[in-house]
Amino acid sequence: MDGWIAFLLILALCSLLGSGVWIGLALAGVAWVGMALFSARPAGDAMALTIWGSASSWTLTALPLFLWMGEILFRTRLSEDLFKGLAPWLERVPGRLLHTNILGCTLFAAVSGSSAATCATIGKMTLPELKARGYPEGITIGTLAGAGTLGLLVPPSIIMIVYGVSSNVSIAQLFIAGVIPGLLLASLFSGFIVVWALLNPRKVPAVTQHTSWREKLVASRHIIPVLVLIGLVLGSIYAGIATATEAAALGVVGALAIAATQGALSRKTFLDSLMGATRLYCMIALILTGAAFLTLSMGYLGLPRNLAEWIGGLGLSPFALIIALTVFYIILGSFLDGISMVVLTMGVILPTVERAGIDLLWFGIFLVLVVEMAQITPPVGFNLFVLQGMTGKQVTWIAKHTLPMFVLMILAVGLIWWLPELVTWLPRQMKF
Repeated sequence: MDGWIAFLLILALCSLLGSGVWIGLALAGVAWVGMALFSARPAGDAMALTIWGSASSWTLTALPLFLWMGEILFRTRLSEDLFKGLAPWLERVPGRLLHTNILGCTLFAAVSGSSAATCATIGKMTLPELKARGYPEGITIGTLAGAGTLGLLVPPSIIMIVYGVSSNVSIAQLFIAGVIPGLLLASLFSGFIVVWALLNPRKVPAVTQHTSWREKLVASRHIIPVLVLIGLVLGSIYAGIATATEAAALGVVGALAIAATQGALSRKTFLDSLMGATRLYCMIALILTGAAFLTLSMGYLGLPRNLAEWIGGLGLSPFALIIALTVFYIILGSFLDGISMVVLTMGVILPTVERAGIDLLWFGIFLVLVVEMAQITPPVGFNLFVLQGMTGKQVTWIAKHTLPMFVLMILAVGLIWWLPELVTWLPRQMKF
């Protein structure tokens, strides 16, 4: 009977999502139907208490603040300054200026927390510059799409906040755990560019001018603001001075200071950034509250317990379970955005993961990696949509050139499985 209930609820949810109903409303609607029809608890009372409890979480306060920080920086000259500061150091590296996509996205990700914002902000500067200098569009757009996903893995990360709230895992620990995997993935992307450049030397434009060490050091002054902001946000967390929420507030103040210093802070930009963050957070909060109610409803119906028992009865090893979940999330990512994937599945997946003895901190970083894959998986890859709007290329064309980045993400998942210390070592060194 439980199997039929689960099937009917999933069918109802897919029907609502397919008809264009907002994701948060679809989640809450299915949860209400399930609780009203198949449990004894009043659905309305449960919905009110659950929505209020999930929406009023103090931990969740970090999310709108990080969103606001990213919106403020999106309206400054930060991306242009990053390009000016990084370009002189890449003259002799195979692939040359293509690495600005990777380095720029890595640095901006550390002050943004959003994959789409990272991709759009860095792309606005690098795409016109690289095209004007003769770099092939395929490798330029493909590496940007892949590197843009670092906005989810390099802390602070919106997805990590959502996962931490959903799983009751320390957000500060998640931020620290994402540092080494983030740098690892950025290194894999840059390594791919090096190999591609060595195999295709004629496709890389020749260096038009060489800069001296003094000129490189002078150009590096352009990246000082972003480094200071990174130090302010992440340094306060790692030093134990501030919580993730307090660090997010410091980040907003720092972003406003950068905007004011650059002359980009006006009444209009302030209000635009505030409203942009508010709209985005309201969308995310609606999804989170709907998912929280769905999780409660499924708990009353016993579906997570039964699913965990069923998967446990299959006798899957932890490795086989991770492979199955990787395939599951890649498929799910073809139809849902990353936040929806996390909040929609946590109520069912977490008991199964805990039953398998998998560290929830490690699983959080694994989850972020597979959600990153979803950002470049058609038909609903957010980074693909961002780049389609910026370049006018078809989503399928962009996805084809992003495929090597997708493969490298799978390799990264394999590396953190075989070497879990890549995730867990740094958090163990920090005291909170």
